[in-house]
Amino acid sequence: MTVRTSVEPNAGRDCSADTLYWPFGIALIGSRFWIADTGNRRVLGWQNGIPEPGQPADIVLGQPDPAHREENRGGAVNASSFRWPHALAGHQDLLLVADGGDHRVLGWSPQPVTDRPADLLLGQPDFATAQEWPYAPQQADRFRFPYSVALQQSDAGAQIMAVADTANNRVLLWDGVPTDGRGADVVLAQPTFAANGENRWSAVEPDTLCWPYGVCLSNDLLAVADSGNNRVVLWGRS
Repeated sequence: MTVRTSVEPNAGRDCSADTLYWPFGIALIGSRFWIADTGNRRVLGWQNGIPEPGQPADIVLGQPDPAHREENRGGAVNASSFRWPHALAGHQDLLLVADGGDHRVLGWSPQPVTDRPADLLLGQPDFATAQEWPYAPQQADRFRFPYSVALQQSDAGAQIMAVADTANNRVLLWDGVPTDGRGADVVLAQPTFAANGENRWSAVEPDTLCWPYGVCLSNDLLAVADSGNNRVVLWGRS
């Protein structure tokens, strides 16, 4: 294995298909390996699993070419752009990206093999909107800085999807992938879909959250990185 000692953004040179700037999320989904290259506002993909050190990406999502790194491609938010892509999930025929800075989750089905617009949108009314709604009552179909997404699919094909709606201090759950943009079926850590208080604006309890940054689904468990409370909490699923 080659050990690279440079820690400069983009290895101290121009952005390219083999450099990274503040990479946050990684995932092996089917045969493809994906990196949320957050500081370069893009997602990189390799076709044949985890690449060798220094191997350029085969796929660049979110930018017109490997040399560009502007937020939302230097223009208005759209179906082909990111602000802060943070986390990745999916299955053989689906890639999900938590685009935290645009307050949305994007999806591609099937997984993309080249840069193209997303097919699926959650958290915004359309691909041209990136509104935060910081002070209004929240809803089941809105996000504020969603920094993580997880998807579990059973052998029978049943799916559970979870999103860490970080700035709303909650986790949202769906039965299946909501391809129609519908709101969540279940909210955790808040009394209603309208509420968003840190620890419910009360005390730290087993069912409260403060800035959850990560989610993971495994068998009948949901694990949540409750970052603001310096803990990981587990929910059993029945």
